[in-house]
Parts: sequence; structure tokens; C-alpha cells
Amino acid sequence: MFEKYLQEIGLNEKESFLYLALLQVDSDSVIDLSKKTKINRSTVYVVLEGLMKKGLVSETQIGKKVHYQAEPPERLETFVERQKDVFEERIKRLKDIIPQIKSVQRESGERPIVKYFEGRGGVVSSFEEFFQEGDKEKGGTVYLIYPRDLVEKIFSPEERLKYKKLRLENELKSKSVYTYSEGEISDSTGDRVKIDGEKYAIKCDISIYNDKVRINTLGKDLSGFFIKSQDLADTLKSLINLIHDLSKK
Repeated sequence: MFEKYLQEIGLNEKESFLYLALLQVDSDSVIDLSKKTKINRSTVYVVLEGLMKKGLVSETQIGKKVHYQAEPPERLETFVERQKDVFEERIKRLKDIIPQIKSVQRESGERPIVKYFEGRGGVVSSFEEFFQEGDKEKGGTVYLIYPRDLVEKIFSPEERLKYKKLRLENELKSKSVYTYSEGEISDSTGDRVKIDGEKYAIKCDISIYNDKVRINTLGKDLSGFFIKSQDLADTLKSLINLIHDLSKK
């Protein structure tokens, strides 16, 4: 029972075994400890060295022999407190190191996160997933590509309003490319470019925000993809920006 607890607070199996063995005697030699615990002598030396570094075992000289004795169990509290201080310091350092580690990851190529949503319910829920994936700061621009006719046909006014409300709550402006048979869409919350839907067919509803991409296929079987990839997001943003730039010429 005690061995398991000692392992939970940071000792390994052999360290907990030897520490408890030493608590039962005033002191002991490596040879005697090896015999009692059935741990080979060279390993006992290594384990004792680890326990001394943790402040749980000390050396004592008895005649010409070196013996080892366990420190009182109260030292376990000191050991745990020291671990706590170390972990708190590591947490502080981690906040500074994470951005540096991220930069290394980007240099070596990122591994995208991909989620799949099936059916109408899955597609609708992907709207909320898109805006709840850990964005702490509000504001910025969401990039959109969508066929307005299909969106109006498939999603109710309430569902479309809910998506728009989520966007506005996050204080996001939109920059979009769309097709629509009913003419131009006028809205002060975004910058839009309409393209010829007959010449350039769009059959997916696509949203890009920061490093996230949401793609909903609007065919007979509704399905959606959520992809977290800076490379993909940047590429799609560039294409939308290109269309906007060309429309101004």
C-alpha cells in the first residue's frame, strides 16, 4: 500500500521499496540491502543515490563501512513541496517556451487536425465548433466562400441568423466570395465579391478564420469538415484576397 503511494508522489518502484526497507532499521549497508530486497548491488547504489538527491536517505559511517539510513517520513512532505515549487516554475517557463516550440513545429511542417461532421445535425453543429476552438481574442476577419442560393435552400433563416450572430458576437468582419441568382447582397459587416455562378460553380460553404477551415458540402448528402491547418487557411485566404483584388481592377 505504502509503495503505491510513494510512487504516486514521485518515487519509482525500487526507490519506494528501498526507502521503506531502510525505515525499518537504524541503518544498513549496500550488501545487506541487496540481500534483503533481492535487488542487485550495483542497482542498489544507483537507487540510493537517487533517494539521497531527493533528500530521503543519508550516508553514515559505521566503523570502516558506509551505511545508509532513511530520513524521517516528515521529509516526504518537504520532497512533495519541493516538487510543487519545481512544477510551478516549469509552468511559468512553459508559457515562454510554447511559442518557441510552435515556431519549430511550423518550420518542420504542421500536422493538420481534421474532424468530420455527417448529416444535417453535424453540419449545423460545425458552425459552433468553428467559433469555439480556443480563440481567446475577439476581432479579425472571417473569410467566406458560399453559394447563397444553396445556403438559403438548405438552411432556415433562423439557422443562418444564428451563424451570423456567432460571427458578430466574436466581433468579426467578413470577406467573402459568393454566387447568387437574386443579385447583389448588401451588408455593412463585410466586404463581398459576387461571381458568375453559372461560369464558376460553387457547391460548398467554406469559412476560414485564423488557422481554421470549415467546409460543408451542400449536395444531396450533407457533410462537413473542420480542419485546423495554418497552411490551408493561409492558402484559401490568399485566393479570396486575389479575387477581391482582381474585382477592383
